[in-house]
Amino acid sequence: MTNKCELYPQGFKANPGLELANAFSVVLGAFDQSASSVKNGSVQELILMQTQIDDQRILLWDIDGTLMRSTRAGSFKDYTIPMLEEVFGTAGRLPEMKVSGMTDLQIVGEALKHEGFTHEHIRERVHELRESYMKAMHRFTGNGQEVFEVLPGVREALQAVADHPRYQSALVTGNIEPAAYLKMEIAGLADFFPLPGAFGDESHDRRDLPALAANRIRKHLDVELAPSQFIVIGDTPNDIECARHFGARSVAVGTGRFYSTEQLLACSPDAFIPSLTDTQLFLKTLANL
Repeated sequence: MTNKCELYPQGFKANPGLELANAFSVVLGAFDQSASSVKNGSVQELILMQTQIDDQRILLWDIDGTLMRSTRAGSFKDYTIPMLEEVFGTAGRLPEMKVSGMTDLQIVGEALKHEGFTHEHIRERVHELRESYMKAMHRFTGNGQEVFEVLPGVREALQAVADHPRYQSALVTGNIEPAAYLKMEIAGLADFFPLPGAFGDESHDRRDLPALAANRIRKHLDVELAPSQFIVIGDTPNDIECARHFGARSVAVGTGRFYSTEQLLACSPDAFIPSLTDTQLFLKTLANL
């Protein structure tokens, strides 16, 4: 495996959270020098560093159906229905809904729209919604049973991109933020996501999430990254659409329960893989984006 430090100027450390920020700081510092003080080879070094920044790719990962899934289909409703009943007095039409690919706020809005609750009503109670949601989810996950399972190949794929200097990972998911990180902790995957992401309690529209995550990541790394340097990885048409809406690339993964390969390909993702079990295929797919 290639050592990360071999691809960076002398003195760079292979720390996933600092690589881009260090590179950018060096670029700015070098440009602040007067022209007469630029040493031989500095221009070429600056070009090399900028090329390395341009080659970076930020992976925006969906959770459910992509990284992991519940051990029983539909168990999401076991903790969501009680939450809605506690906060709003009704679960509306949630019991009959297909919710894959939706943000949690969108799910709540769709479930309750015929009960007289608008998006504004829901946003006004989002703090209460989060608290009730997590209380119900802790009950669900604390019953001594295995309620989530990491999908085959996921841990190996995450480790491979974590070890590669071109990639860094963040979560972009329909889950509310505390639920997303609880799932990652339960699954033992939390350390693979050092960058800030975007979550399902921030918008009723999943298409908003990549831009929210990208702005946070740019600020966190202190570099400017183009939308095309972000890759959304997910198992639903909504993942593909939110990537397209932002200008990111998309990798559709055929491990979800609700959409077939044909349905995903009909949405024209930039790439499709049947699963994450073949790590080399996954890395080759990313390398072409």
